[in-house]
Amino acid sequence: MKTKEDFPSVNARPPEGERVDGTKYRVLVVDDSMFVAKQLTQILTSDGYEIVATAVDGKDGVDKYKELCPNVDLVTMDITMPRMDGITALEQIIAFDKNARVVMVSALGKEELVKKSLLAGAKNYIVKPLDRKKVLERISASLK
Repeated sequence: MKTKEDFPSVNARPPEGERVDGTKYRVLVVDDSMFVAKQLTQILTSDGYEIVATAVDGKDGVDKYKELCPNVDLVTMDITMPRMDGITALEQIIAFDKNARVVMVSALGKEELVKKSLLAGAKNYIVKPLDRKKVLERISASLK
């Protein structure tokens, strides 16, 4: 019987989504677009991250964060959403947990909102349309 060792990996680096001890970083995805949420989930799980939950708007995101805390290592937060926008949700999450790591997800041309969210405590931002390499770089940098 062949084992994993019989097939050396072309991709020798360890997955970014795992800590040194092998446990996965846990991510909460907050986005009102099912398509973007699905895309982020696929990109992150393909690199070893665990998606602990997804939320459809800022209010849902804040509630889920509070419910799952401290078992969330990072939140991806869309900026433009119904019911509660991403910046308000970010402020509420930071007020609840000052060490929260939130990465904003924004469409091109929303620089002012991105700036505002970084000032409010976001660790980084990702621009749509999503680029797999950039998403993974920004997420990984935000966890260090």
